[in-house]
Amino acid sequence: MAKEPENTDIKSNSTKNTLDDAWAIRPCHLYKDEYDDCTSFKARFHQYFIFGQDTDCSQWLTDYRNCERYQQSNGNDVAAGAAVIKSEEERRLNRLRAHFANDTWQKRKQPPGDWAAPLPDWMEKRNENTFLEMKQKELSGLAAPQEEERSLCVIM
Repeated sequence: MAKEPENTDIKSNSTKNTLDDAWAIRPCHLYKDEYDDCTSFKARFHQYFIFGQDTDCSQWLTDYRNCERYQQSNGNDVAAGAAVIKSEEERRLNRLRAHFANDTWQKRKQPPGDWAAPLPDWMEKRNENTFLEMKQKELSGLAAPQEEERSLCVIM
């Protein structure tokens, strides 16, 4: 059986024996699933349609290999674990880049003072006798639970 080439980007030697952010490492099979999904025919078609070219999926495979190395060493291969954590942080920052760059809205420190105010009368009237209102009354104990009407008759 051919041996897979090891990732040369990460060195196994490290002075640190523990990772503070080890919780950020997903189960290894998820990285493999992401890689398989990214390289599937359907995903490649979507990537070409949206971006005009294929997306680079190699980081998912690198993360999978580093995760496997970290898990197989029972956490002793700290460099591999740190590489996966760094990749997760970059992925998270990339996902939130638009959120942090948004200068249109002022970010709140706390919710508005009247966030739990009662709904206006016109909205209360519109929501009268809706399914959601009846379920809310059941959950709050204001109304008895109603049995669902079921019919066992089937027309084919």
